[in-house]
Amino acid sequence: MRWTRRLRARLRRPAVAYADVRSLRRPVAVARVVRIVLAVTIAALLAGAIVAASHAGRSRSTIVPQTQGNVLVIDLSKSILDTAFPTIGATLRRLIATDTPTGLIMFSDVPYELLPSGSPASSLVPILRYFTPVNGSYPANPWGTSFRAGTRISSALELASQMLARSAVERGSIVLVSDLQTAPSDVASLTQTLVSLRRQHVLVRAVPLGASDLSKQQFGSVLGPDYLLPAPRAVADQTTRIHRTLDGQVSVPLLVLSALLLVALAANERWCARLAITAAAVPRTEQ
Repeated sequence: MRWTRRLRARLRRPAVAYADVRSLRRPVAVARVVRIVLAVTIAALLAGAIVAASHAGRSRSTIVPQTQGNVLVIDLSKSILDTAFPTIGATLRRLIATDTPTGLIMFSDVPYELLPSGSPASSLVPILRYFTPVNGSYPANPWGTSFRAGTRISSALELASQMLARSAVERGSIVLVSDLQTAPSDVASLTQTLVSLRRQHVLVRAVPLGASDLSKQQFGSVLGPDYLLPAPRAVADQTTRIHRTLDGQVSVPLLVLSALLLVALAANERWCARLAITAAAVPRTEQ
């Protein structure tokens, strides 16, 4: 059709008359293969850099594994003094700063589920204000009036196990923030609960709040010597608004992928330019 011919004529780029077209077939084929390889390489490196950048601002939590369902269990019995609140606050801040999804239980004699397993770390921010001093004192928390002096750690751990089972988590993690002191009537139940959790492959660890050596030994006899976690480092900025930072860490994968992407782009500019034909190679037309 005429209109198709006209369209092709308009889209056709100006060409240089060249007699030996066959000699260009090999360079053209090589250039096409190089362009395809570089295009795939650049796309793969760009995708990898985007994924690495999305994880660059996340620092790994040293409290709970990020790949498992987690439940944080905090002891607020009468034996927990205000001097332990900075450690509790630092634990919450660490989970928030590392954006670690977690459930939350507060307990004394009776446990209360505040957040289900898998809740976003931002849900912990309202809880943090009760462990942040204001003018040198801590605000009264809503659990202080309902909790009694008795402590039953086994009931809190059993509730945490139920939360993990409800979320269909096979290998969960429970972090107990406590002085590890339970009521004498709860010792046998606590031992049975710890043994059951270990058989279920639930990782149980503890952040001790001034726990005695005897209490530590009782837990260690069932959980092993590595169940104790060091108290999270206190954060100087004790505001309720938490910002995620790089914590001074540089994302090595992101740097490597970015460097390789620059190399691939430079190679694309170098090897994927138009084929150059020198003036000497163009046959002269006779006048």
